Amino acid sequence: CATNAYKVVIVMDKADYVYFENSSSNPYLIRRIEELNKTANGNVEAKVVCLFRRRDISSNLNTLADSNAREFEEESKQPTLSEEHKHQLKHRELFLSRQFESLPATHIRGKCNVTLLNETDVLVNYLDKDDCFFYSLVFDPVQKTLLADQGEIRVGSKYQAEIPDKLVEGETDTRIQEKLETKLWDPNNQLKDPQIDQFLVVARAVGTFARALDCSSSIRQPSLHMSAAAASRDITLFHAMDTLQKNNYDLASAMSTLVPQGGPVLCRDEMEEWSASEAMLFEEALEKYGKDFTDIRQDFLPWKSLASVVQFYYMWKTTDRYIQQKRLKAAEADSKLKQVYIPTYTKPNPNQIMVPGSKPGMNGAAGFQKGLNCESCHTVQSSQWYAWGPPNMQCRLCASCWNYWKKYGGLKTPTHLDGTARDSGPRGHMTRQEVQGLSPFTRNEGRAKLLAKNRQTFILQTTKLTRIARRVCEDILQPHRAARRPYASINANAVKAECMGFLNLCTSTHVLY
Repeated sequence: CATNAYKVVIVMDKADYVYFENSSSNPYLIRRIEELNKTANGNVEAKVVCLFRRRDISSNLNTLADSNAREFEEESKQPTLSEEHKHQLKHRELFLSRQFESLPATHIRGKCNVTLLNETDVLVNYLDKDDCFFYSLVFDPVQKTLLADQGEIRVGSKYQAEIPDKLVEGETDTRIQEKLETKLWDPNNQLKDPQIDQFLVVARAVGTFARALDCSSSIRQPSLHMSAAAASRDITLFHAMDTLQKNNYDLASAMSTLVPQGGPVLCRDEMEEWSASEAMLFEEALEKYGKDFTDIRQDFLPWKSLASVVQFYYMWKTTDRYIQQKRLKAAEADSKLKQVYIPTYTKPNPNQIMVPGSKPGMNGAAGFQKGLNCESCHTVQSSQWYAWGPPNMQCRLCASCWNYWKKYGGLKTPTHLDGTARDSGPRGHMTRQEVQGLSPFTRNEGRAKLLAKNRQTFILQTTKLTRIARRVCEDILQPHRAARRPYASINANAVKAECMGFLNLCTSTHVLY
């Protein structure tokens, strides 16, 4: 809970997920630390990636997340879960985003673990581990969309190759091998290694000459050594090997294939096809999106194919440019903070309900009624109580449920708002933000807007049957109790059944007399 003392040492790593506290009443924020920076006044700020809970997104997106969860359960054949476990699993689900923000490091309240969900995971196992979350969808706060994570690890039965049965001894393979595979090189050819090496030298020389004749290549690589270096890359080696294979390793025929009637054959890879400006755009996109090649192509290089972007990346990693950038990043990482000490958190929580005789806290905690139980687990004994929900309702949570609320953003047991009746008691609960959003009288300006909008006078008149039901079914309705809990639902079917039974009894008695 927020009143406990924290001594946290955060080691700088992209895999560090931590709790941030931005409000004493709201659940913790879950963020991933990207880097730690020291400000001019000596404070430490953390640049973090935002992760969102279900309570942070709209109801339409929650419906989409439910549909995605059902599909995952069907495909991965998850064991049947109880309603309470399904309810708690929603608290463990997060939505990744590409939104960054800077937060004070002193607001860190501890570490947690967030993993990408895959087909081999058993969902109920997440409930057995504390501070453990998962995500499978990416939330865009600007576009208000939920999409599957492009970095999904393809693990599971549907991504495995189908291995045919082993042939019985003496059984022949009837498959047509030409349709299954293509031979690119025969190691048992008649050429010796020195002859193959000589042919490769000739192929590189032809490639250098072809670049000298090509105008576009001459402009991009004006010097001879740059053209020779380009002709010495793997694209020339693969072309030479293919040429030997196609000509049955006949050097004379392969040599004539390298230089046909129209001139020498020019083979270029992605490093040559890309201009210097395109390479700069790629490096800028890689810095922003990482290895998310789909977004790199969509936002920076839409005229390139996805295969071209991926191939260029793996070639770019072999260049001196990549090594230089890697050294610069390593030097920057050495100059940045590696760890930060979070001082002991000793400030009292305003939501803490003070015991009699102690200094009263905020939020009206000193005037709490006795005899109330925990809104989540319904216990009546706890070492510490915390005010929860709208102040006028005087709801409270025990220490364990308050810690659960702060970490996971919900109560342990389902409520009527989730579409599930609770086992003990008919009470359902909203968060403080939901109640304040529904009630127009929480603020004076809200009430003024309502009165200005509804200028037309109206009257709400009940039927005679309803007025009779109030008297007859008073034991079910409990009007005084219902007035104090306007958010709790009333069993209309039970009221109707008892009222109709009473009326039938009165009718039959009247007929007898």
